[in-house]
Amino acid sequence: MKVKVEFKHVSKAFQIHTKQFEKLLSLFSLRRRKENKVFMAVNDVSFTVYEGETIGIVGLNGSGKSTISNMLSQVIKPTEGEIYIDGQPSLIAISAGLNNNLSGMDNIKLKCMMHGLKDDEIERVTPDIIDFADLGDYINQPVKNYSSGMRSRLGFAISIHTDPDILVIDEALSVGDSTFANKCLIKLDEFKKKGKTIFFISHSSSQMKTFCDRVMWINYGEMKEFGSKVEVLNKYGRYTRWFNELAESEKKKYKKEMLQKQYANREIAKKGNENSSIISVGKGIGLFIPLILFGALMLFGY
Repeated sequence: MKVKVEFKHVSKAFQIHTKQFEKLLSLFSLRRRKENKVFMAVNDVSFTVYEGETIGIVGLNGSGKSTISNMLSQVIKPTEGEIYIDGQPSLIAISAGLNNNLSGMDNIKLKCMMHGLKDDEIERVTPDIIDFADLGDYINQPVKNYSSGMRSRLGFAISIHTDPDILVIDEALSVGDSTFANKCLIKLDEFKKKGKTIFFISHSSSQMKTFCDRVMWINYGEMKEFGSKVEVLNKYGRYTRWFNELAESEKKKYKKEMLQKQYANREIAKKGNENSSIISVGKGIGLFIPLILFGALMLFGY
């Protein structure tokens, strides 16, 4: 079987800044300190996914599912480890990649262009996208006026019609009505039959049992289980039942303990940050040029 996606010891660390000025100073640092306070959103995750598979990803809120989906979609780079992706991925999440100030119609054109579609291809798929999203006259309204369900419908409709090799669905079916969710699942089933690779992030075990081939359980940044959908979902179900039966004070204590394990003092690897110094200097210069020009104008009385 052809390998479509592979994570090798992938971690994603986010640097912690206790004060705003520390974040500002970090923009000008040409060299990172050896020790950095970081939050390990994803820690040493490895897996292999083959062409045509549909992989479910489950986990409590804040466990790192969206961080993984963003790395799968190449929105962010890993801090450590290697990611191999064979094909063009597309992320479907609530309002992902949508410009709030543009209309739905303008967003269709913009996102299709970003996916590499030519003008004639955009013109061909636009009626299908409009029909699938079923937004009526709202298609010509700014996206900032949309509900979360409407944004999800538009984002899904656009992504599904750009024919990506790898589809990453991050809670996009958790909003809106069940009729639209079923409509999406039918469309995704067509993708499966075409041999597309799909990552499906959801809290719906019933959808995963119907739709997925294997399931991955992410627990506070770490891979807990990855395998048979029945086996993993049963284990995850027992875990969530145990968690939900805890008193509120016990839940808070448990979450705090688990989150504390994700904080660490460690050296951030160069991979994924190799251009950070150049970017930081560029940002710093970008911040100070307007100030210098403003000062010069004031000095010479303009």
